[in-house]
Amino acid sequence: MRKRSAVLISVSASLLAIITAAPALAAPSADTTVTFGVTAGTLDITAPAGPVALGSASPGGTMSGQLGAVSVSDTRGGDTSNWTASVFGTAFTVGALTLPVDVAAYWSGPATATTGGDTFTPGQLTAADAITLGGPGTPLIAFAHTGGTGGSTATWNPTLVISVPITAQTGTYTGTVTHQVA
Repeated sequence: MRKRSAVLISVSASLLAIITAAPALAAPSADTTVTFGVTAGTLDITAPAGPVALGSASPGGTMSGQLGAVSVSDTRGGDTSNWTASVFGTAFTVGALTLPVDVAAYWSGPATATTGGDTFTPGQLTAADAITLGGPGTPLIAFAHTGGTGGSTATWNPTLVISVPITAQTGTYTGTVTHQVA
């Protein structure tokens, strides 16, 4: 019986050593449900306020220059992110003198930056694609985005080419170029 007690004490001591040396069991898990909302943003366009000086040319000559970065930001968060930016201008005046808006041609050029998915399309990719600028009733497509979801942004630096009529009188003419997006 003594031998048996010694064996039981030895086995008990060994089990105790194993139990106390065993790693602790992990605590049960606890889940937390998290919610958040995504709200609709806006569709906006920005362009340089100017004035942008394009230089000068004699009657019958031409001049051109970039207007500066024009950017569209679509944060509406819809299932499609379609938009079209358009451009139009006004007549160019100095005092009582006026040159019609159609002395100006516009080309958007390629995007300088974009975010979002799917297709970004310039209205006029190259100088060869330049189009005569129309008035408020005849806007031109400057840039467009189709497809994608959520939001998108695009920036481009359009060029304006002025063809000075041979009948133009001297002076510094001023007009407005307006970009809009829908």
